[in-house]
Amino acid sequence: MTYDIHIIGGGLAGSEAAWQLARRGFKVRLSEMRGTGERSPAHQTDNLAELVCSNSLRSDDHEKNAVGLLHHEMRLCGSLIMTAAEKARVPAGSALAVDREVFSGAIEQALTALPNLTLVRERIDVLPEAGLTIVATGPLTAAALASSIGAATGADSLAFFDAIAPIVYRESINMDVAWMASRWDKGAEASIALGGDGRDYINCPMTRDQYLAFREEILAGEKGEFKEWEANTPYFDGCMPIEVMAERGVDTLRFGPMKPVGLDNPHWATPEHPNGRWPHAVVQLRQDNTLGTIWNMVGFQTKLKYAEQQRIFRTIPGLENAEFARFGGLHRNTFLNSPTLLDRQLRLKNAPHVRFAGQITGCEGYVESAAVGMMAGIMAALELSGKSWETPPRTSALGALLAHITGDAEAETYQPMNINFGLFPPLHDVKKKQRKEAYTERAKADLAAWLPLVVV
Repeated sequence: MTYDIHIIGGGLAGSEAAWQLARRGFKVRLSEMRGTGERSPAHQTDNLAELVCSNSLRSDDHEKNAVGLLHHEMRLCGSLIMTAAEKARVPAGSALAVDREVFSGAIEQALTALPNLTLVRERIDVLPEAGLTIVATGPLTAAALASSIGAATGADSLAFFDAIAPIVYRESINMDVAWMASRWDKGAEASIALGGDGRDYINCPMTRDQYLAFREEILAGEKGEFKEWEANTPYFDGCMPIEVMAERGVDTLRFGPMKPVGLDNPHWATPEHPNGRWPHAVVQLRQDNTLGTIWNMVGFQTKLKYAEQQRIFRTIPGLENAEFARFGGLHRNTFLNSPTLLDRQLRLKNAPHVRFAGQITGCEGYVESAAVGMMAGIMAALELSGKSWETPPRTSALGALLAHITGDAEAETYQPMNINFGLFPPLHDVKKKQRKEAYTERAKADLAAWLPLVVV
């Protein structure tokens, strides 16, 4: 069968994209490597949309939870992933957890029942030079195809070892302790030209005793283990875990990400600090999105377990009440620097016949991957129909996720991200306790006018 579009990858994103296109009547070729005798190191079966980690799609609460809101919006768009999840649902409180086999079975059955979809068990090693294509090969893209993508996008466009620093909600940082400044006020002119005020970092100061206690907590904290296929992946100097640096000497962190030089603490102009206003060590946070709602802990990539990160990082002065949009981590991953490489329709800027979808775009999580696949499928369907794509409202979960991937995130520090309210335009005039409900109410109202443009 000739086809209108080629989708590479039969995971969550590829399956969702294929569904959105095929049910609109377009002929789809869906290529999946599993079933040829080859699998990625993470997969255990040849099933489409296999869940390789947890069986949970996280919270299903769409009244005050960002991922629950994303569930709700995907259901309104006719998502196959959400329909299959409902069929495979198992008890998990307010979370949406599924029976893995029932879930993937429902997806494969729905797709193979479509007469205009051809599922081909084949490995694709090279990006197609022509013809509409969606690449949804996930975070463990096979080496040959990854090499082809790298050749098409530039040698530095793909990350193969994902060094993630924690991200903190700006409103949870105690600015009575922390302060805004750049080291030696460097880069002030460039900052001002970009709309800043020359004080681009949030700085959390430590005394010597606080620093030594913090280092001991880092050394003693419980760490996660690498997966078998990650074990031989070397650390790069630029993404050394903080616990590895801490092991290398008492002052290694102070000469690395916690370097205090050039940072004069205005809160410390008191007789209580006989050494002056200069901290012994400083934790810096850098703005992570254009909205200024989430801030990245600079250089704090780590294998500490999530509960340990929350406990230990809240001992940092100024972060005692920190709320985390994302915890840190290190693992093997393949993803694009999407804000630089992709346009607002997920198309490769220098090869617009190719779209990318799912985790390879730098979203994180099952639901986010499927949501980006869904949007890529709808975008392609509209393009094939000669119709225009209307971007979902920036205030919706779909719009916030798409905006983050395709331009809102800082390209230089772009890392995989789950959906969270820090990606939404802020509601400063709403009390903090009511803000989550306000975000979801606004999203639902704004999305209502957009849905008729894409729903079939």
